Amino acid sequence: MITKRIIPCLDVSMGKVVKGVNFINLRDVGDPVQIAEFYNNEGADELVFLDITATYEERKTMIDVVRRTSEKVFIPLTVGGGIKSLEDFKNILRAGADKVSINSAAIKDPELIKRASQKFGRQCVVVAIDGKKREDNLGWNVYINGGRVDTGIDVLEWAKKVEKLGAGEILLTSMDADGTKSGYDINLTEAVCKAVNIPVIASGGCGKIEDFKEVFKKSSVDAALAASIFHFKELTIKEVKDYLKNKGVLIRN
Repeated sequence: MITKRIIPCLDVSMGKVVKGVNFINLRDVGDPVQIAEFYNNEGADELVFLDITATYEERKTMIDVVRRTSEKVFIPLTVGGGIKSLEDFKNILRAGADKVSINSAAIKDPELIKRASQKFGRQCVVVAIDGKKREDNLGWNVYINGGRVDTGIDVLEWAKKVEKLGAGEILLTSMDADGTKSGYDINLTEAVCKAVNIPVIASGGCGKIEDFKEVFKKSSVDAALAASIFHFKELTIKEVKDYLKNKGVLIRN
């Protein structure tokens, strides 16, 4: 039986960790290296860094952040934001990341998934999917560019396609739930889990300790990602893990 993972997410903008609601109204949380080291010591299973305002000018800042972070933490580190080429993959991995997450670039150039998987290994390739419920309530569409552009692509069809192309994992964010603290989007999460055979990380909406139990009990998701609930010290990772163990969820020590 595979243990479930608890993953703090650090949204990084201009070298600082920030947090917003529904992808907007960003607040400065602090230094990413210090925060990452704290979570490493707290018992996080992995860390995710997302450069949410990635541009060419900021790329060096992010590589420096990754390099400094990898020297301080000893858990898997996934980095995403602004990755557009195999060269970007190489630079981020060389800086110390264990996995690279792509989102908009995968939509614009799906073959990048295959090329990266063949060159660096499937385990290094994470495809981030930002999904939002359609107005007809009959499914979800994929959004890109930090949630600003509706691609018109169905989330479930895209999830199946990225698996075929060589993605090793899906980082699934519900835009409807993101930052709302109303709980993970169980319907979206389980629909994607059923559509693919690779690990899925649930993201968006965690607001209380019970939300972790709900997403693990009501879906077959492999990991739960959270940001503000950890950043603002509402819960510690140890508290979450102890709670989940008591509720019968198989969790890493």
